[in-house]
Amino acid sequence: MAHPDALTGAWPVAPTPFHDDGSLDLEGMRRVLDCIVDQDIDGVCILANFSEQFLISDAERETLTRLCLEHLAGRLPAIVTISHYATPIVVERAKLARDLGAIGVMIMPPYHGALLKGTAEQTYEQFARVSDVGIPIMIQDAPLSGVDLPVPLLVRMAQEIPMVQHFKIECPGAATKLRALIAQGGDAIVSPLDGEEGITMLADLDAGATGTMCSAMISELIREVVTAHTSGDRDRAVDLYTRILPAVNHENRQGGFRSAKAAMKEGGVIASDFCRHPVPPLPPETRAELLGLLRPLDPISLRWGL
Repeated sequence: MAHPDALTGAWPVAPTPFHDDGSLDLEGMRRVLDCIVDQDIDGVCILANFSEQFLISDAERETLTRLCLEHLAGRLPAIVTISHYATPIVVERAKLARDLGAIGVMIMPPYHGALLKGTAEQTYEQFARVSDVGIPIMIQDAPLSGVDLPVPLLVRMAQEIPMVQHFKIECPGAATKLRALIAQGGDAIVSPLDGEEGITMLADLDAGATGTMCSAMISELIREVVTAHTSGDRDRAVDLYTRILPAVNHENRQGGFRSAKAAMKEGGVIASDFCRHPVPPLPPETRAELLGLLRPLDPISLRWGL
């Protein structure tokens, strides 16, 4: 049985819209959030990797944090990604998120490039210092960091660091790791979630995941899968998942974070699906394939602003 305070359902990552000249589209950001609210999902994450956080300046990050949390105004619970190699910077980002009303922060272990990677103790210490800020923490176990987070370390942090409560597991073999994390961590594992756009969601739900942190492309349809599975109707969950899987696979393997932006531009949510250099634009053929897979699903993102 899930922990009573577990994060459940679908928690999409909000894409960050830019104008065609590469500047932030702040009104577009508000429209993205309004669209996500209308998807009737469980919560939202901002400034994550699928928000292109690695292409955003520090000043822009603060602007977006304030704008997003103030515009949401409690309509949806929000998690703010605050990952950085420098622990003092992570702590300051956590304080800002806490003060603006976020319900949690998501952090990858400390890393910078291919070679600067936090040790197990350095990772532990960084999360412990953020815990002192007094805001719940979601550990993001993602291949991007290149930092190994074995289950015993995750369990130790959950049991010893008060604010470490939530886990986004999106490494290879996520279901196996989720199952071990839940078995070994017990009640200390408040929310075991998966990621990667939901590409392994069915296996992860079978393993005990309480929800998923997906993209904002088809969030309401992904939530239906989680809801069916949680209610005990696995057959319906399989049917729903089978229906959306081609689009999820295309997003995961072909378009990445550009996919949700392409859908939202097509649906009139944002005016541009520009991505900052060195990220190339979505090839026209890939975009057409994506939209062809999405139209039969009729997601809110594809019609919200029309």
